[in-house]
Amino acid sequence: MKHALPVTREADFAAWYQSVITEADMAEESGVRGCMVIRPWGYGIWERFQRLLDDRIKATGHENCYFPVFIPLSYFEQEASHVEGFAKEMAVVTHHRLIADGKGGLVPDPAAKLEEPLVVRPTSETVIGHAFARWVQSWRDLPVLINQWANVVRWEMRTRMFLRTAEFLWQEGHTAHATAQEAREETLKMLEVYREFAEECVAVPVIAGEKPENERFPGAVGTWSIEAMMQDGKALQAGTSHFLGTNFAKAQNIRFQNAEGQLDYAQTTSWGVSTRMIGALIMVHGDDDGLRVPPRVAPWQVVIVPMLRDAPEDEALVEYCRELHQALTRESALGEPVRALLDLKPVKSTTKRWGWVKKGAPIVIEVGGRDMAAGNISVIRRDRLYREDGKLDSAIVARDGFAAGVAALLADIQRTLFDQAKARLDANITPANDWSQVEAHFAEGAKNPGWLEVQWSRPTGAALDAVVERLKALKLTLRNTPAGQAAADGACIFTGDAAVERVLVGRAY
Repeated sequence: MKHALPVTREADFAAWYQSVITEADMAEESGVRGCMVIRPWGYGIWERFQRLLDDRIKATGHENCYFPVFIPLSYFEQEASHVEGFAKEMAVVTHHRLIADGKGGLVPDPAAKLEEPLVVRPTSETVIGHAFARWVQSWRDLPVLINQWANVVRWEMRTRMFLRTAEFLWQEGHTAHATAQEAREETLKMLEVYREFAEECVAVPVIAGEKPENERFPGAVGTWSIEAMMQDGKALQAGTSHFLGTNFAKAQNIRFQNAEGQLDYAQTTSWGVSTRMIGALIMVHGDDDGLRVPPRVAPWQVVIVPMLRDAPEDEALVEYCRELHQALTRESALGEPVRALLDLKPVKSTTKRWGWVKKGAPIVIEVGGRDMAAGNISVIRRDRLYREDGKLDSAIVARDGFAAGVAALLADIQRTLFDQAKARLDANITPANDWSQVEAHFAEGAKNPGWLEVQWSRPTGAALDAVVERLKALKLTLRNTPAGQAAADGACIFTGDAAVERVLVGRAY
């Protein structure tokens, strides 16, 4: 069967991923290594993410704000483990002016060297911590619950669009609390917000759980994540939530007078989801014809393509389609007005159809002269593009009355995409009881091995380092310890000691 993309997932998953981004007009290279231009369809999906996630963040009591992109280097130096964790990725501004070099080029002006270098924001714990130190004086000032939507820069050496870029977009939440219990509850509350957003909106099933010690955010006491499985069996960390304890508060002097009149350090948290989630959407839902966008996050849920022929009847056909468009936009689906587009671009109708198929619009409607004469429309569901005989599954239905059923149709597409991904996730997590099973499962040449669930003793320090190195030899990483897992009942496959919990192991992006 011929598909819309030049490469299939089976032939070359990495090339397929890049092909989806290109053919679906998601993003393109910018001229700066590791930085991308996000095109309207890709950014439209990000705007949907923002809208839906922002509503959930605000519903938990957080307020949006904004902090500068430039952070004094000294702010990072105050928290040793934090600066160590990000030092290799920091972009630094050292001058504020350029001058001509006499050869037709420009160079930094030596006289314009900054007194203190400025780091281009890799994350905002340090600068926000300094603000918290000013804002928090008494227990009455707590909790502080803020969020910002921003860009960050981490100078990645190996980049891939949406998954790992030098500059990316995200939201980062930061909070301060009077007690460790409150801060831990906040950390887990936001982890649940992320899980719900990923599953209910992006239709990406995830495993929520705590990251092992070696995978913690630099300076954190504990880190929790949502892990998603891509179609090639690799893991993608789709969101994180960190309990920072008093580590940053002590470095930045975030202290308050408690109800007993004593000075305490605040307990802080931070958490974030980025444009990496778009990469998850592509690799979880895409097929060999392009992207498949769940209706909740699709910029356009229904696209109407009139089959125009530069003929006198075109005007009547456009009007016929306008009436359908108006009927659709009066309906609501998945809690919001239906987002419908009437595509009147002067492009061949079949080209437009396959363009929207590659973009992943949930429903594409084609209308020709014969359809209009019979009072019909031709409906393509992007979640099931072909019939069993390999031909395009285009259903002929009556135009009048279609709008009344569009809400149920979109809800079914949303549910179908999630169910397909959930079945794949569940089928590709396998228990393993000893190291030989790990080696066999991830043997060289193994295709889409998924993840293993193993029991371990939660080693720390040098013992954990030894585990990490052992896994590294097989290009594996520890993902997280799933919440609500069955109790450990055996030995740690790494140390032989009594296991205390189960942890997921896999290859990852």
